[in-house]
Amino acid sequence: MKFDRKFLMIGAALALPAAPAFAQTPMPAPTAAPTQSAPAANPAPTAAAGQPQLAAGGKVYDTKGGEVGTIESVDASGAVVSTGTNKVKLPTNSFAAGKTGPMIAMTKAELDAAAGAAAKPLALNVGATIYGPQNAEVGKIEAVEGDLVTVATAKTKAKLPKSAFAMGDNGPVIGMTAAQLDAAAGAASASTSTPANPS
Repeated sequence: MKFDRKFLMIGAALALPAAPAFAQTPMPAPTAAPTQSAPAANPAPTAAAGQPQLAAGGKVYDTKGGEVGTIESVDASGAVVSTGTNKVKLPTNSFAAGKTGPMIAMTKAELDAAAGAAAKPLALNVGATIYGPQNAEVGKIEAVEGDLVTVATAKTKAKLPKSAFAMGDNGPVIGMTAAQLDAAAGAASASTSTPANPS
């Protein structure tokens, strides 16, 4: 289903790593939630201390305390956040407990921009330029095979799932710079070529 695939992209895009590093990592774009109204649900259970309390009507904030929007509904798979401009369904693991309430790693403007970009059709064609944060060029698409896209930077090649891409103003975007992609590809290559230690 198209919605499920986009929903999975949101989870990868907004999952908050341990603080304070989450403010340092650019995130790929989430997808807009369907606009039909969903029935209000019970708040998501919070198993551990420090988990955000998600409930319909609650406010959502960014990491600096700025208001992002209001939670419209919550179910086991996520919460629909309305910014006033867009409604975006975010998985529950995208939220962290903040001083003023649940928070995400995007500002209202970033979430609105990402929702707008996600609404654009995604074209992953061989030869297309891939962009990263601040529209910096990352590399070019070298191949598209099934659900994998090979991106060639100036230094390396990396296979990324199609769900790692969103459509930006200039073309396909990912949440990494060329240097970050090169480092990740190098680390993945090293881990697969390192011989196991015999016991």
